[in-house]
Amino acid sequence: MAELIPAARDVVAGSGEVRLTARSQVHAGTGTEGTGRWLRGVLWQATGLPLHEAREPEDTEGDGIGLRLDPGLGPEEYRLVSDETGVLIEGGSAAGVFWGAQTLRQLLGPDAYRKAPVGGDRTWAVPHLTVQDAPRFRWRGLMLDVARHFMPKEGVLRYLDLMAAHKLNVFHFHLTDDQGWRIEIKRYPRLTEVGSWRARTKFGHRASPLWEEKPHGGFYTQDDIREIVAYAAERHITVVPEIDVPGHSQAAIAAYPELGNTDVIDTSSLRVWDSWGISENVLAPTDNTLRFYEGVFEELLELFPSEFIHVGGDECLKDQWRRSPTAQARIKELGLADEDALQSWFIGHFDTWLTARGRRLIGWDEILEGGLAEGAAVSSWRGYQGGIAAARSGHDVVMCPEQHVYLDYRQDAGEDEPVPIAYVRTLEDVYRFEPVPPQLTSEEAAHVLGTQANLWTEVMEDHARVDYQAFPRLVAFAEVAWSALPAPAERDFAGFERRMAAHYGLLDALGVGYRPPTGPLPWQQRPGVLGRPIEGAPPNR
Repeated sequence: MAELIPAARDVVAGSGEVRLTARSQVHAGTGTEGTGRWLRGVLWQATGLPLHEAREPEDTEGDGIGLRLDPGLGPEEYRLVSDETGVLIEGGSAAGVFWGAQTLRQLLGPDAYRKAPVGGDRTWAVPHLTVQDAPRFRWRGLMLDVARHFMPKEGVLRYLDLMAAHKLNVFHFHLTDDQGWRIEIKRYPRLTEVGSWRARTKFGHRASPLWEEKPHGGFYTQDDIREIVAYAAERHITVVPEIDVPGHSQAAIAAYPELGNTDVIDTSSLRVWDSWGISENVLAPTDNTLRFYEGVFEELLELFPSEFIHVGGDECLKDQWRRSPTAQARIKELGLADEDALQSWFIGHFDTWLTARGRRLIGWDEILEGGLAEGAAVSSWRGYQGGIAAARSGHDVVMCPEQHVYLDYRQDAGEDEPVPIAYVRTLEDVYRFEPVPPQLTSEEAAHVLGTQANLWTEVMEDHARVDYQAFPRLVAFAEVAWSALPAPAERDFAGFERRMAAHYGLLDALGVGYRPPTGPLPWQQRPGVLGRPIEGAPPNR
């Protein structure tokens, strides 16, 4: 029986196998050509088999692979049949066929994930079986923060491949923050000339006395972004960009001081922030700021075809607004109750602006404060309550509560965990995460678009640290997002661990520096680097 991750809805085993040989061919029916090219490419790399393109479906008889659409299946649903006639993958859409092809690759074993054949006299075989499968949620996301520590383009493309291998389909691209601006905006070149690098970096938690005394930075050109978006689309992954407003904006203010609260502080003295936490330097609620960011978003919409655009909206400290005559005058002019309402007005402006251009705004759950912008969706990170409130008021929600799916949180209580942050969130904790709160009615629960795991990179200085924090927990999360699992307490974690024993071989073939079940390897540790561990279980609010 196939030990698939994510677990498939229904698997029926047969009694033989389909052997791929130098004679095997791949036939991609109308609408599946992209998956056909991808599958032939990755399997040729790993196996060395030519897997020629078949002209007719019958050319795959016996030892080949057929791909085709079946309008009777759901949009991401697929059916994989391996029998004496060969392998046939049918999907309700091109995405469904692609997820079926991912399952086929997994059935071939870990070496099917290598970039070149490892040699030896080996057989590439798919067991006879039938797999019927479909995802539970339409939004199965991973957020990657490239603002705190920049990840070069090749690393981003690699993470898209890792997502696709686990049937995740939304890449939330956190591109701007206090510590760096990572995307080229042609009309505002100083955003990258100034905002994309900082002079030094805090090493460890913000209370750490350690500094890395060298510049850190980087950004993606617009052509880089086009490449990333196209690469993701080939893998049926949607890229949702995030430009954080009105808080987490010190890098932008360092580049263009007029964006800040100039009547409160000397914004011309600000630099891209070199430490962690929440900066008090937030955007001024002026018409000039609105016009500036409209210009940013105009270029963004040309690069990202996604339905949703993420505007952040989290952790906006309002001390400067309270002291700013300009901000207070704006509150009075608009007849607003307070600074929370001023932030709501700011977010509401871009909700209207994006809606007029056929897009939808999504933001962190702070956008609920002062009134939720009409039409906006919410990323519920401070627990479940924001998502519950949004769903009950008819707004769509992506569930990503920090207590469950913040993968920067430490994986174990051991002293050798590198830079331990916050609560312990084990592999089992993530596996028992339930995205839909039981308090919601079925009508309200329909507003839960899905779920997302978040990787904040303050203490992840390179891709090896990102790998360590993400894996293997991202594998458990992928199963939660895709599979129709029982209630959390009833989930077969022992069975998942058994399947993971084989899946580690897949991660090895992909070169993932995951945390071993026995604990961190010596080079994965960061002895002496201060973290911020919090003891006990996190509040399940």
